[in-house]
Formats: sequence, C-alpha cells, structure tokens
Amino acid sequence: MAERLISEVLTPPDAALDHALRPGAFAEFTGQAKVRERLEIAVAAARQRGEALDHILLSGPPGLGKTTLAHILARAMGANLRTTSGPTIEKAADLAGLLTNLEAGDVLFIDEIHRLQKTVEEYLYPAMEDFKLDIIIDTGPNARSVRLNLPRFTLIGATTRAGLLTSPLLSRFPVRERLDYYATLHLQSILTRSAGLLRVEMDEEGALEIARRSRGTPRIANNLLRRVRDYAQVKGDGRITGEVADRALAMLEIDRHGLDEMDKRILETIIVKFGGGPVGVNSIAVAVGEEPDTLEEVYEPYLIMEGYLNRTPQGRVATELGCARLGLKPTRGGQDSLL
Repeated sequence: MAERLISEVLTPPDAALDHALRPGAFAEFTGQAKVRERLEIAVAAARQRGEALDHILLSGPPGLGKTTLAHILARAMGANLRTTSGPTIEKAADLAGLLTNLEAGDVLFIDEIHRLQKTVEEYLYPAMEDFKLDIIIDTGPNARSVRLNLPRFTLIGATTRAGLLTSPLLSRFPVRERLDYYATLHLQSILTRSAGLLRVEMDEEGALEIARRSRGTPRIANNLLRRVRDYAQVKGDGRITGEVADRALAMLEIDRHGLDEMDKRILETIIVKFGGGPVGVNSIAVAVGEEPDTLEEVYEPYLIMEGYLNRTPQGRVATELGCARLGLKPTRGGQDSLL
C-alpha cells in the first residue's frame, strides 16, 4: 500500500537519512511558529536561571516533529538526551534504571508515553514532581521501601493520542504543546532544505508538487522526496521538476489531492458498500482489510481534515466533497446519510 510505503516502513538506509534530514536547531525548524516561539522562550528563561527545563508534553499526529523538537530542546539546553518509548518500559525496574542513570539537567524523552503501563506510570509521579524515586526492595515480610534522590531532570513526553493520558500524568507537565499539520508552503520549504542535504536538484514546481501531496506531514514529504528522487534518477536526468514529480507520484498512486490507494478504498467502501454511512470503524476495517487502529490513527485524520469524511456518534459518514472527489454517489439512502 502506498501509505505504508511513504509513512510507516523505513529501510535502514532510509532511517539514517531520516535522522540526517532532521533540523538541529530552532532556526532550522520550519512551521509550528507559535509552538517554536513558546519553547524558545522556555529554553532561554531556563538557561538564564541556570535551571533544568520544566517537563514538556508534545502531542499531535505522527510525523510532525515531536522527536525532532525533543532533540532540539536538549541541544539548546546543552544537555544529554536519553530516549526510550512507552511500550519498552515494561516494569518499574526498567524506569528506575533509566532515572537513576540521569545526571543533573539531562533530558529523558519518552515517545508514545500514553502506552506506559499503569504501575510504571505511578512511579513517575514522585520522580517528576519531587525528583524522588520510591523503590521496593525484597518481597514478603522483608519488603521495605527505599527513597532515592534524583537529579533535577527534564521529562519530554510525546504522544499521538493525548486523550489516553491520565489526569495525574497530564497535570505534571507544566508545558503542553500540540503540533498541527503543516501548510503546503512550509512543506515546500522543508523539501527544498532536504533536497539540498540530499544533493538533489529540484525546482520550485517539483517541491510544490510533492508538498501538496504530503498530507501536511514533513515525514511523509521527506519520504516522498526520496521516492521521487529515485524515479528522477532512473527515468530522467536526476532533476526533480513539477512534471517528473507528478509522474513519480502517479506511479505511487498518490493523486493531486494527496489521496492514496487506501484513502480511496476507504471512501469507496463507505459510499458504495454502506450507502455513504454512517458505518462503524470496525465494519470499514473488515471491508478494506486493515486494522481499526490504523484507520483511526493513519488514514482518518487526513480525510477528516480535508473534509472527505465525518465522524458522528452513529459512525463514519462520507461527505459530499468525498463523494464528488471519487465521482460516486451513495447506493442507498445516500442523501439522508450525508446530512
């Protein structure tokens, strides 16, 4: 599937390139102007006071720069960055090992923090608030609690589903920032910078053609740039023009509105098989052969943002724009379903 190709699966060389294309400082970070300004002020204030940054929660859809901002924040503070993810911290001992190895001012970055185990999360509360860690030694009658003092550190959490975080954990993040999808012009600027780093010759039309099909996401834009670069190298003279980009993206089955093969399949399923909706996400998942979580986290945000799909209490409904984009009409009860 095209979406998996461009947004989920990175080969090892691609993963290394993805890291190389990340901005290393706020000045190189394009877009998210208000978020960037607030974080720059927080860094400047903390450095002037000689203190560690307050704990920060970054939320938003995948691929918008949460991990990149964590690296930039650590570098701006001149601090070491330790990275991990929620699913890999399986027990309290794993978290204790991470926290006790931190030094004063270090930044601990936990990606997908909403997937922390509940028992592990509770150990974070005193660590974040009082910089203390309570651990249990031994078991049974010999069990005893030992309190360890931790250096003042900064926890940066990243999540694609902020609604799944518990209130106690949310309240311990003084700084909470949400990243939104990027405008086409910002993506064009990002692609121009990336092309320079990749030493690829690309004109403005080529960058614009890729940007408008990147679903408002820098990660997808950079992944598409690499695929278009390959096409230009094999099928052309290596230069990425608007025409070359259009042909390459058409080969990847990504149309001029950014819709890929799976997007169209989802919309077509709702419109044709379910009369335009409403229909539950589980039914759609079975019909298109995809997991419900993948539909909700990968495909639906863009379709909703562009006005092709609506979420209602009764289920998913294809909009008039979604029907028009595919040139289809609901097969039964269509007009009522669209209201």
